[in-house]
Amino acid sequence: MSTQTLKTIALILNDGSETSLPELADKAVLLVNVASQCGFTKQYDALQALHEKYSGEGLSVVGVPCNQFGGQEPGTEEEIVEFCRKNFGVSFPLAAKAEVNGSDAHPIFAALTQDGTEPVKWNFEKFLITSSGEVLGRFASDITPDAPELVEAVEAALR
Repeated sequence: MSTQTLKTIALILNDGSETSLPELADKAVLLVNVASQCGFTKQYDALQALHEKYSGEGLSVVGVPCNQFGGQEPGTEEEIVEFCRKNFGVSFPLAAKAEVNGSDAHPIFAALTQDGTEPVKWNFEKFLITSSGEVLGRFASDITPDAPELVEAVEAALR
């Protein structure tokens, strides 16, 4: 996977607007496949805290709703946004609902998991990517957004 590929892949936000990694953040994007009815859904609180703490330093947290794992994101775009704002105060960008694995995977996830890289295993898997498209880290669902290893990686990316 080339960094140029990740840098240029379009990501459609839930309001229908199109964006890309360089447009989302000055330094780094934490891309997370999210779901409203998952055991990891409470991670929205820590994702929002990361957004609040580091967005001014060049980080953008981006949630990508995905219904591919256990049907845990069945809502419409509007229902997802309402749920996230009402229950977790989410103010970071949410993408349009997308698949993260298989032949219908969103191109950004297809690029992140190509060339023998493991597919996304479950909801709330996190990818830390520079705005120029370099993958700095991948964090499993059970690694919370406030885990020391994730926070250290974010802080290193923002230096």
